[in-house]
Amino acid sequence: MNKLLIFTVFSLFIIGCNKPKENKQLKTLFEHYYEERLQFFPLEATSQGDNRFNDKLPIDISEGYRKSLLSFYQTYLNSLDRIETKELSEDELIQYNTLRFNLNTEIEGLTYPSHLTPFNQFTGLPLTFAQLGSGEASQPFKTTQDYDNWLKRIDQFVIWADTAIANFDKGIASQFVLPKSLVVKMIPQMHDLSEPAATENLFFEPIKKLPTNFTPEQKISYTQKYTEAIDKKIRPAYKKLEVYLAKTYLKAARPSSGIGALKIGKKYYDYQTYYWTTSLKTPDEIFQTGLSEVSRIQKEMLKVKDQVGFKGDLLTFFESVKSDPKLMPYKTPEEVLAAFKAIQTKIDPNLKKIFNNTPKTGFEIRRTEAFREASASAEYMQGTADGSRPGIFYVPILDATKFNITSGMESLFLHEAIPGHHYQVSLQQENQTIPKFMRFGWYGAYGEGWALYTESLGKELGLYTDPYQYFGSLGDEMHRAIRLVVDVGIHIKGWSREEALNYMLQNEAISKEGAIAEIERYMAIPGQALSYKIGALKIRELRAKYTTSLGEKFNLADFHDQVLKNGCLPLSVLEETLDAWANKLAK
Repeated sequence: MNKLLIFTVFSLFIIGCNKPKENKQLKTLFEHYYEERLQFFPLEATSQGDNRFNDKLPIDISEGYRKSLLSFYQTYLNSLDRIETKELSEDELIQYNTLRFNLNTEIEGLTYPSHLTPFNQFTGLPLTFAQLGSGEASQPFKTTQDYDNWLKRIDQFVIWADTAIANFDKGIASQFVLPKSLVVKMIPQMHDLSEPAATENLFFEPIKKLPTNFTPEQKISYTQKYTEAIDKKIRPAYKKLEVYLAKTYLKAARPSSGIGALKIGKKYYDYQTYYWTTSLKTPDEIFQTGLSEVSRIQKEMLKVKDQVGFKGDLLTFFESVKSDPKLMPYKTPEEVLAAFKAIQTKIDPNLKKIFNNTPKTGFEIRRTEAFREASASAEYMQGTADGSRPGIFYVPILDATKFNITSGMESLFLHEAIPGHHYQVSLQQENQTIPKFMRFGWYGAYGEGWALYTESLGKELGLYTDPYQYFGSLGDEMHRAIRLVVDVGIHIKGWSREEALNYMLQNEAISKEGAIAEIERYMAIPGQALSYKIGALKIRELRAKYTTSLGEKFNLADFHDQVLKNGCLPLSVLEETLDAWANKLAK
């Protein structure tokens, strides 16, 4: 795994020496890497507002694609090996280490047959494609070129769907398959996208919003083209996936919940743990950390229970807050969205006290689209670096009258919106002093760790004054602690879906439906759920360390600036970088 490569010693940083000249060879390598990589991942380019590849949709689950991608990664790793690190500046070494970590982990990832489970109920191209095709995501529909680009992507999606079925078949043959309980959720998703006729279909939305500057002839032409593409290409592709999943794959899907049941399951989970946490913590260590955190947070929850005068145990209190009418004050989705906007207004004055830098990118709060609302969590969709599209905080509101404030509204906003993902992603994208592969890069432990860490800033930002909102924040923190336990439990310790559900329901105020969605998410994406808490604990640990070591020299806003300065980093690189910063301040 070459894990030691990420722990480059920062003793190369010699305080007081002449600043090294810019390494043009390394800069050129970074630039070429970023540009060449976009051709492999054109949807990322689209999400970044780079429209050069908006007509491309590679068959990224094909053997040929994977071989080409492996060659690409290996070529750049070999190029990095030819760079003399002793000649690099401090910032260049951070960038070098980050790319090396990225290349090594991606190369190792390609040794596992993840393409044989090409999508699931939570993530994958069939769901992303629908979001893009709705006209409400990053795919632009403003010009005739935009409309032509999407038609080309439709043609490629048909090929991708056929490849997905062939890959599922290969997975069946090699016994690398999804759990049955996930497949049953995928079938109705495919049905909902294949069933509606063209004019009622989600993919027809861009035609309903044709630009006013299109000529009448152009409007007629694109209406015809899109109608035909939906009825003859998109709907049949989704129908084929639906029928295959229902008639063939479901019977072959496995009864087990975790990937530990697969032949290579334990080794694969070790990799996923490393990939998502960017740390050397073992699954067993993470499991124990989770148990410890669950115990600690329970004690805080008991304090809130006593504060509000509730008589009964914690589990009874969970049931009480889930059903208490006064904790569900909303009647319409608009009222829920207004409540989130009020949170933004409340924290705004205090943000300036603990952040020196704030994003230029715009920000909006929206309700999640109907086609994916039933299975979606609240989420942040990044804006574009040029400011042409704002960052968007999406909130699913299936029933406003059941939207409970103890779901952690304040902590949810801090995490998904401001100063969580919106600050981290936007400042990173806007930072033109770092290479593009870092401006638009992502590591779960850092990105989700930062967002979870910002939930702990609630009191400093003027929130959590209401005990029930604070209880909601504890619930969110508990949720991430539980993830450490159940994710490892499912995938390594042989826990069933039901055992994981019971553990979650016993330890947090979550509905059974919500718990099912969460547990099935962990089943679908092994290890991803570990990234939040592991990353947040590391950032909190570093803050405490520097608060003690620097004393009066420690400034929280400066610390936040340093954490966000280089964008997403592997946790090991982040710690070395911040240690170097703190050592300079201490002198």
